[in-house]
Amino acid sequence: MDHATDGSVRGDFNEARFDYYGVQSRFFRKNGKFLVETDGPDGKTAIFEIKYTFGVDPIQQYLIAFPDGRLQALSIAWDSRPKEQGGQRWFHLYPDEPIRHDDILHWTRLNQNWNFMCAECHSTGVQKNYDAANDRFATSWAEISVGCETCHGEGSRHVAWAQSRQGWRPFGRDEDPKMGLAVRFDERVGVSWTPDAVTGMPRRSASPPFSRKEVETCGLCHARRGQLSEDWVPGSSLSNTHRVLPLDRGLFHADGQMRDVEETYNYAPFKQSKMFGMGVTCSDCHDPHSAALRAPGDGVCAQCHAPDTYESVAHRHHGGVNPPLSCASCHMPARTYMGIDRRHDHSFRIPRPDLSVKLGTPNACNDCHKDRPAEWAATAVENWFGPDPKGFQHYAAAFQAAWTDHPDADRLLAAVASDASSPAFARASALSELRAYVSGLNVDLARSGLSDRDPMVRIGALDMLEGVPVDRLWPLVSPLLSDPVLGVRLRAVSLLAAVTTTRQPLADRARFDHASEEFAAAQRIAADRPEARSALGTFFAQRGLVADAESEYRAALNLSPQFAPAAANLADLYRQLGRDADGEQVLRGALAASPKDAGIHHALGLTLVRQKRLGEAFEELQQAAELAPEQAQYAYAYAIALHSGSRTGDAIAVLKASLVHHPRDRNTLVALTTLSRDGGDLAAALDYSERLLRLSPDDQNLIRFIQELRRMTTSGQ
Repeated sequence: MDHATDGSVRGDFNEARFDYYGVQSRFFRKNGKFLVETDGPDGKTAIFEIKYTFGVDPIQQYLIAFPDGRLQALSIAWDSRPKEQGGQRWFHLYPDEPIRHDDILHWTRLNQNWNFMCAECHSTGVQKNYDAANDRFATSWAEISVGCETCHGEGSRHVAWAQSRQGWRPFGRDEDPKMGLAVRFDERVGVSWTPDAVTGMPRRSASPPFSRKEVETCGLCHARRGQLSEDWVPGSSLSNTHRVLPLDRGLFHADGQMRDVEETYNYAPFKQSKMFGMGVTCSDCHDPHSAALRAPGDGVCAQCHAPDTYESVAHRHHGGVNPPLSCASCHMPARTYMGIDRRHDHSFRIPRPDLSVKLGTPNACNDCHKDRPAEWAATAVENWFGPDPKGFQHYAAAFQAAWTDHPDADRLLAAVASDASSPAFARASALSELRAYVSGLNVDLARSGLSDRDPMVRIGALDMLEGVPVDRLWPLVSPLLSDPVLGVRLRAVSLLAAVTTTRQPLADRARFDHASEEFAAAQRIAADRPEARSALGTFFAQRGLVADAESEYRAALNLSPQFAPAAANLADLYRQLGRDADGEQVLRGALAASPKDAGIHHALGLTLVRQKRLGEAFEELQQAAELAPEQAQYAYAYAIALHSGSRTGDAIAVLKASLVHHPRDRNTLVALTTLSRDGGDLAAALDYSERLLRLSPDDQNLIRFIQELRRMTTSGQ
């Protein structure tokens, strides 16, 4: 980040024009200022001053200051690449759809706000200073761009150390080994890599430390995460100040490769890699100060991997290709973000076109050979390297099963979660996915995860316990209220929020209260965001603080009328208070802002059912089910409403259609069992109940129910 000056601005401000779906923008200069004429927050064309540049290569964006302290990132950016590479032009970050002034992605809106979206990673010592009462920012920084203190912490202590030495002298034993810095990145000091005598693979001369100071510090800006605290300390676990996103179906493919829809950054891919597991750290490959590779091209890989072996045609099988393949071509496939910014995946995986055939995941072979099917690539790899597929990441089938409701999902996820050789990042993600399948048979996986030394695994185990009844949670979760990592404590207290004070052991109450204060403080760090206000509202609602909950939900909707979860949660709060008319008003307001939001249609349908306005309710519930077929609960609610309206045949049809996509959904199976039995179709009821038993084999009530169904079927009743 920099001030907009002749030296920093790369874009063409010489009366350049850009057309975007009928909006004409003009870039020009006047009185020494850089200006843009474009559509503003009201949709009308106006002139705005460029105050700051953001980024250098391959993209430079521009920041515009508003009177309330907001800095907004213009969505028309400058392509800094050379002209022969397609650069030296203005382009829009959302080229395929018109982003109008009332869209949350418009440059003047919430999701293009520098204070929240960008500042922490592009400046040093940022204090957001958001005034929630007046909806204003007074954001400050210690240094406008990324500087030494971003990674090394407070510089004054280093200066004091240097001054205390009173001139140059050899480093002695009485010296401060950290040189006054908050952390010294010494993981590579005295470490060498040598080939294993048997495998030829490189081995680290010393076991890597569990606490990977450098990777966690780089992760501050190279991870997909949310901020929990501004008290970042370099070298500490990222989970201590941030909530790191695990493998998510919207951001990653089932095998952990990053998608190209939204940036995932490289913390998550790298922590899935065998290289991370063996002890490789960021500065083994990258110079942290220049951002350059330690050696050009494949030379950076040849620091550890023997060129005679890995640069040979016998290994690469692409002799005569021009330009020659690099290591990255096959092991670091690239994805493009923001239109032109190509990023290499740092999970360093072996290409698996066989997984592409089975699961639809991408592979490096077909990234180049786009005209050939994955089967062709899989056959070629098998011919080269044999029928036993290689690779370190062995969890694609588990996540694919979870994301498609496959019957084996719980078994496959459990195998990943319990596999000590799997990356901790994958184990944490598997535990988090298991929340949909938690049962008495696998809850021990969560117990084990709660004591794992990796904080992300502990958080994943807490995620898994989300559906466990409140009365069983306290003995499992309460010890983590005093976990040394803030992110773990916050997840623990959020699970325990519904446990009333009278049911909390007196000895634990102080820890619960302290963690509750930390949770509220973490949400207030992001009080400019609707998701944080809504999360705090839910926390208050669970604790019975109704007025506070209502206030937070209202604040979330004031920040973003399109934020559906806040509207649904507020309507549910009103339901509990017997104020369904107020809930309906909230939901209709949300639908006006987001008419295609299935969640709001669903919530409104339920509200109308309670008001016995069944005709209107059917319409809303039907819309929810049709807009979001991936949500089994929407089809279930619609079916139950149909049944209550004496349309049982239609209800069964809706449930059967949903079951095709959600074969393990318990609510759907229970409803089909009940409706089939009541309708006299005992064979169908038996089939559905036996499917339920496969999900809950220790359910004694279900076992007795099935025995009775079998007796009735046999006797012809």
